Amino acid sequence: MAEGLSQAGKIGNNLCEIAVHNSNSTLWTYQLAEGQNTLSMQVPVFEIDGRKVAAKVSVFDKKPDIHLTNGVQEYTFEGPIVSDPSIKLSILFRVSPGNPIVRFQYALHTTGNHRLTKTSGKDNFTYCSTSLKKFNSIKEIRFSEFNEKYHAYLLHEEALDNRYFEDDFSAMGPMIVFSDPKEQFLLAYEHGSQLPDRFLEFQFHPSHDLSLQAAKSNYVNNQPLNHQQAYETLWFEIGGAKGDQSALQKHYRNFMLRYITENLESRKPYIFYNSWGRQERDRDVSGSYLSSMNMATTLKEIDIAKKMGVDIFEIDAGWFSKTGDWDVNTSFFPDTLKQVKAKLDDYGMKLGLWFNPTVAAIDSKLLTANRSSVMSWKGEKSKPKLIWETKESVDLCLVSQYWEAYADKLIETIKKLGITYIYWDGVGSYGCDDPHHFHGTTDNSEEERAGSYAFQLPIYMSKVIDKVCKTYPHTIFDFDVTEKGRTVGLQFLSSGKFFFINNGPYYSNYDLAAEGKSPLKNGNTNIFVNPGPARGWFARSVLNYDQWIPSILLFAPYMSDEPRNSQTINIASLILGANGLWGELMKVSPKGIAYFNEVLGVYKQVKNDITESSLVRQGETGTSPEIYEKINERTGKGVMVVFATIPGKYTYVSENKVAKDTWKNEGVEVSFDAKGRAVLQMTFDTGGAKIIFFGAKK
Repeated sequence: MAEGLSQAGKIGNNLCEIAVHNSNSTLWTYQLAEGQNTLSMQVPVFEIDGRKVAAKVSVFDKKPDIHLTNGVQEYTFEGPIVSDPSIKLSILFRVSPGNPIVRFQYALHTTGNHRLTKTSGKDNFTYCSTSLKKFNSIKEIRFSEFNEKYHAYLLHEEALDNRYFEDDFSAMGPMIVFSDPKEQFLLAYEHGSQLPDRFLEFQFHPSHDLSLQAAKSNYVNNQPLNHQQAYETLWFEIGGAKGDQSALQKHYRNFMLRYITENLESRKPYIFYNSWGRQERDRDVSGSYLSSMNMATTLKEIDIAKKMGVDIFEIDAGWFSKTGDWDVNTSFFPDTLKQVKAKLDDYGMKLGLWFNPTVAAIDSKLLTANRSSVMSWKGEKSKPKLIWETKESVDLCLVSQYWEAYADKLIETIKKLGITYIYWDGVGSYGCDDPHHFHGTTDNSEEERAGSYAFQLPIYMSKVIDKVCKTYPHTIFDFDVTEKGRTVGLQFLSSGKFFFINNGPYYSNYDLAAEGKSPLKNGNTNIFVNPGPARGWFARSVLNYDQWIPSILLFAPYMSDEPRNSQTINIASLILGANGLWGELMKVSPKGIAYFNEVLGVYKQVKNDITESSLVRQGETGTSPEIYEKINERTGKGVMVVFATIPGKYTYVSENKVAKDTWKNEGVEVSFDAKGRAVLQMTFDTGGAKIIFFGAKK
């Protein structure tokens, strides 16, 4: 316990300790077990009724602990704020078993009648602050940088030196990592927006303090705070580890895999098939995305997908008669998907369907019941538009009463059709400034209401997911963030996973054609839709997240097409965690189908080891060699994948000890050194991929 502090409560596990205090400006402290550094977290400061209120509490009441289904323990401390006892501060901590990453959240409750205000015209909340004087290395970790070259979001780490403190620099994050030679720590917030559109920021001060504060739209001016309307912050994270940054990253990966959410089905290494790759090619030939949307095609594809090793079969946009009501289009599926579901059940496979949660057809029952929730922008209501060749629809606002109606509709649809996997698409961060929803009133400007909608959107997306998963806990939610302007960050990962990249860049990204046009006769504006290595160079770019976020949460579909060399490249890519497959399955030969079955069958022997393991990587995408090692440190099981575009001989020594049972494709020799590491000798007669499984065999 820090000197001079009186303690109100202590919680933690075998790796870390949280001590809640009730004196001075320190609200609570975080320390590693037998650690040398104590992080003192200062009281949060809120602007209430036009004045700054430091949420200092002298008497805390500890509420009964709550045990969550994922093994996490929730602790709540609550007490009146000293400067205004009519307002109570609650602190929620979620502590994971055997993991040093702790989630925390603040809430304000009152029996009075107060307002959250912005007297300077901007947000005026400081959620926490701590001193970084003792730490010699500081980094900003960004999760939402959209890279036009790859047409994908990428992770980026930026070292921050003393000038950032001297010049009052601020960083978006959502994570700051700071360390000394013996210990590493992180502070992060769970939200999502595309850089540089920051809603929160980390402020660096000349005193070498770091504060996390609201930047914009965390609340609206004069937002009520009373007995009916409390205020809850986002969830924040703090954590530490002894050793170098890789030790902290391993703990954080484990936290993301097991403890940030109770919706653990989304963390399992299923193999997914998505029908959109076939639908795009159908459009190129027939002019319609829905030309093969029928029961006969679907049943044939399920047969092939089963033989290939697919676990979840997802039918993309167009299966429905209208958005909003989400009834099956009986012109395509006369029995409302009953035969499809029966076949999947017989095969032990799961059904997935495409949804856009923010649209409803103009004649849908859902729209009729929620007309007050139609999006408006600058005074104009959303106008009808076609949704992937289905009925005209309008946009509905999730940050309104509609969110719960939509969640109930999903629950009803899941019960009726037996869906396990929900694929969300088409949700942009901005779109509504209506004054009659949950993101501001006529007293707030259009700009403020639009910002509040964007800030709250990922929160309400998670509310939908969490309500559905309470009824159907094995439901997986996947959110498509393949385009810029999406909400990318830790908020959505606290409930689901991301669909991270589909076709990659468009021709227009590379100035090869005017926007919206293509040099191809079929009009396809996407570049990477053909067999070969190029698609993998771009789709594998998102694997740089794996040092912090398990790649199983970053779905990307790879091609099923022959020839064999292309299939090998695509299989080798997807088993690193993307786990997605699309294409024209009915054009794959029996030998090609058997090849997928063989390799994915071996993969499934070690799929959990691959999912749990941190990525070791050597070489950039497209270089020779490009090496990926996913070996479980505890078991030695997993996979190594090597890509090359230049023929020749390459060698590699694994970083981890490995299990001795192996499966490998042609051109690979495996031996073991004195410390149990694998020594690979690889011969590439042409460009391609080598796959070596450890702890598995045919």
